[in-house]
Amino acid sequence: MTRTQLALAILALSIGGFAIGVTEFAIMGLQREAVADLEVSIAQGGHLVAAYAIGVVVGAPVLSLLGAKRERKSYAVALLVLFIAAHIFSFFAPSYEAMLVGRFASGLPHGAYFATAALMAAQMAGPAKRARAISVVLGGISVANVAGVPAVTWVGQMFGWRWMYMVVALLALITIAAVAAWAPRQRTPAGASMRAELAGLANQRLWVGIVLAVIGFSGMFALYAYIAHVSAEVTGFPDAVLPWVVLLFGFGGVIGNFVGGYFTDKSVLGTVLVAMTLVAVLLTCFAATAHMPVPMLIFLFLVGLAASALGPSMQTHLIDTAPKAPQLAASFHHSAFNAANALGAVVGGAVIDAGFGLRAPSFAGAAAAGVGALLCLYSIWLTRRAGQKV
Repeated sequence: MTRTQLALAILALSIGGFAIGVTEFAIMGLQREAVADLEVSIAQGGHLVAAYAIGVVVGAPVLSLLGAKRERKSYAVALLVLFIAAHIFSFFAPSYEAMLVGRFASGLPHGAYFATAALMAAQMAGPAKRARAISVVLGGISVANVAGVPAVTWVGQMFGWRWMYMVVALLALITIAAVAAWAPRQRTPAGASMRAELAGLANQRLWVGIVLAVIGFSGMFALYAYIAHVSAEVTGFPDAVLPWVVLLFGFGGVIGNFVGGYFTDKSVLGTVLVAMTLVAVLLTCFAATAHMPVPMLIFLFLVGLAASALGPSMQTHLIDTAPKAPQLAASFHHSAFNAANALGAVVGGAVIDAGFGLRAPSFAGAAAAGVGALLCLYSIWLTRRAGQKV
């Protein structure tokens, strides 16, 4: 295929990442509105974040296994149809409990879609540029934090927070049209099957990588799940400023994602180690300066940059650890990422409820990222012991 065809195909897949990024992160910017509308506590509002994340954790391996032998383009479209249906249900959900169900269902196709899209992009781009191609697909999430999340946060504040779901459903519909028009059909490799995928999971490096991703990523989510409350109640920003706050975080994420993709093609675990260490340091700095507007914004931007650099590096690492189970390994990145999302939201809510204040989730997140850096050192040792490139 030509460079133009390749670019359009990867762009089509990244639009889906954009839609998913909006629904995953916009709920955090609209949490104060959701809590007030549903008449629940701040911690229960955090469970709306966790419910989506748990849906990803469950759905990613299950739906990826079901798609192990499916033609990838048509399977990506089928996953988006499920995604749209769940968002329409969420828009009309009559209660907090029904909203939790809708959030869970919305998360089910998330990981399988990204796994399918990442494998499609990597195969189209070839071995030398696979991480950069994957970073473009994952970049949909980062761009969502710059363009989609602030815009949807503003729409939610103006017209009602539930309109987030209809906006995301429309974005997913646009993705279906783009994928149908631009992405080529792509058969799975010969011999691919559910049995082969499951057999390929007997790998210590894969499971260490999953634990590394869960613990390491949870630090950023411990901060971001409660950013609306920190922004208003610690820093003292008015609600009208919040879309700009999440825009700044998202801008850092866009830069970090593509920087991470570039350096991942040079050293996969080296990029993970540097990024994870930076997240630990920067979260500590954010928590310490959250009451001061300018330092708070600077460190929020830098946390977004460092955390997003982990995306393409961890995705590539997990694919490398299980070459005989590419679909499942790719999906486990998103299971781990969203298990971290749930863990960060729940731990953050717990330390807030325990009376430690709204800065406490960021301090807890810094500790988690520090543990992640130590686990990364162990992963480097395992990789070198296996005689493979770090």
